[in-house]
Amino acid sequence: MPYRFLPGETGSYPHAAFAARRQAQHMAAILASVEQLRRNNALLDSPSVLVQAVIIPGDKTAEGQLVEAVALPWFEIIELIARSPEAIYEIDWRKWEEIVAAAYKQQGFDVTLTPRSNDKGRDVIATSKGLGSVRFFDQVKAYRPGHLVTAEEVRAMVGVLTLEPNVSKGLVTTTSSFAPGVLDDPDVARLMPYRLELKDRNSLLDWLASIAATKDKK
Repeated sequence: MPYRFLPGETGSYPHAAFAARRQAQHMAAILASVEQLRRNNALLDSPSVLVQAVIIPGDKTAEGQLVEAVALPWFEIIELIARSPEAIYEIDWRKWEEIVAAAYKQQGFDVTLTPRSNDKGRDVIATSKGLGSVRFFDQVKAYRPGHLVTAEEVRAMVGVLTLEPNVSKGLVTTTSSFAPGVLDDPDVARLMPYRLELKDRNSLLDWLASIAATKDKK
């Protein structure tokens, strides 16, 4: 059967028309990639939201800095991440600790952000008082893809839970993932999920998005 050229195609042979279509598709893909990159850069460059304060600090205590309230840029950062998830790797480790602390505050916890050094294995302390009081310790690991949280790092939180009697649960939260075999470690498995929780990149982003979606901005 003779080849039928599509509207707008020219040439004497089918392979010429096929090559023209392939070239057009290739150019469209390049343009789409450039446009996506432009949008991502615009998001990351738009008013330096990634370096703005996400918490309003309160008093200092023996454990660290109380979080008085959540600042508006926290919501803007969560919106940015929803549009461009790779933006999480543009955020430094201390800012990630503040983002997680703000998330707990937005959920109604009393929150303490521990010092940059000598944090005793706790980056964020979240407490809910009253009937069914709970106290969480969260260790935040702001790692890039491929940098996995090791079993030793998770066991460090297990050690904190052992030494600290006044804690309900420990969490290890990361922008990456956990090394293979971590969940099979008997010292880890025996504490999950009620005393220990491991929150990887996807769980972290889902958690942040759900908080931002269900709570009113303050």
